[in-house]
Amino acid sequence: MPALASEFLSQVDQLKTQANGQIYKAQVSNIISCSDRLKIAIVSDMHIGYERFAEDAFKQARSALEKAATLADAIIIPGDVFDRRAPKPEVMAQAINIFRELSKKRWNSRVVSFSSRGTKCYTDIPVIAIAGTHERTAFGKENPLSLLGLAGLLVDVNEATAIIEKDGEKVAVFGLGGLSDERVKEKLAELNPQPVNGMFNIFMFHQSTYELLPFSDEFIHNNDLPKGFDLYVDGHIHSRVEDVVHGKKFLIPGSTVLTQLKEGEQEEKGFLLFDTRTYTYEFIKIECRQLVFRTIKLDSATPKEAGELCEREIEGILSSSKRMPIIRLKLEGTIDKGFNNTDLPIHSITAKYENKAIIDFDNSRLVDPELQTNIEGLRENRIGDMPVKELGMSIFGQKLAELKFDGRINYSELFNKLSDESKKEKIIREALELLNNYK
Repeated sequence: MPALASEFLSQVDQLKTQANGQIYKAQVSNIISCSDRLKIAIVSDMHIGYERFAEDAFKQARSALEKAATLADAIIIPGDVFDRRAPKPEVMAQAINIFRELSKKRWNSRVVSFSSRGTKCYTDIPVIAIAGTHERTAFGKENPLSLLGLAGLLVDVNEATAIIEKDGEKVAVFGLGGLSDERVKEKLAELNPQPVNGMFNIFMFHQSTYELLPFSDEFIHNNDLPKGFDLYVDGHIHSRVEDVVHGKKFLIPGSTVLTQLKEGEQEEKGFLLFDTRTYTYEFIKIECRQLVFRTIKLDSATPKEAGELCEREIEGILSSSKRMPIIRLKLEGTIDKGFNNTDLPIHSITAKYENKAIIDFDNSRLVDPELQTNIEGLRENRIGDMPVKELGMSIFGQKLAELKFDGRINYSELFNKLSDESKKEKIIREALELLNNYK
């Protein structure tokens, strides 16, 4: 007997022992209703073909989708399956192999309806996706995500609605692929997406929202999204987010691969598993390369001292890492006089640990003392011990000498005249006349 059937009979047997028959009937009814639920896996921003961590992108996309297929009745993907709009053939092959395996699964649910103004549906497997901003192409042109749809490996719901059914329960998914930010409101007004009566409705899109990234007035606001949907799902953002839109959950699962090496990406990677009956979700993590940030403060350090501090930090991280990590070292402070940033042993450190870690340096906040002195001198109108004006005058005199002008020229008088930019043409004419008088 299948394990699930045994577990079911065991639960029924326990319920029978209860005295109140009405409670028994109610609880058996609840068990039966559990079978009608749909579990939806939300997997996003896999960026297959991301060159810096190409192997990670492929393996972690495959891991996430394979695990999602074992736990969920359907998978929805809110964009950026690929990292580029024109992936290399070998990258397309990677994606095809992943989605072909998904198509072989015996799914308990199926796509039973598809409505669109232009695109077509070539499969009934419940793997539903939209293109993201990385896959966006010119209007009317195919993108790599739509090619997977044409091959029947997934259902492309860009500007379309797909209805998934399992044991009589239906979920409708409307998709809006990634657009330039200034076009989103216009497109929503044109499409006017509406939920489908009598079923659970999901609105899936791929955009920045102003509430999460208040950097541009062109970003769409939560209130601009269509009303009436039971769940709002977004991609594009590489960290997990839960918010509320029109009183309903708004979820972003984050990416399955590290791309930007920002501190927010230190969290675990994976996907969300959403239960339509309980209106709850859980995060399912996948194995992912660890990203570690460290700040190293230097105080007039020599390149050797700086290198030793970096290596000490790296060794400490490696002692507790199970897998080859990505280590981003931020250098702050000053290095010793007589040295500059190019003297730091960055390349030798990277080479030393190339088989143990991926090392990334950020020395944008490291101050070169000589440069600092020059900047401070400029603020005080001095470079070294010489005022800026005197230095410029000296260089001007040297250039006149190189041009073979008579040494009797009063180059300081000429320089002072040229320093007045109030009437440029007149000043140049007078300077040329002055220069001519010394011939």
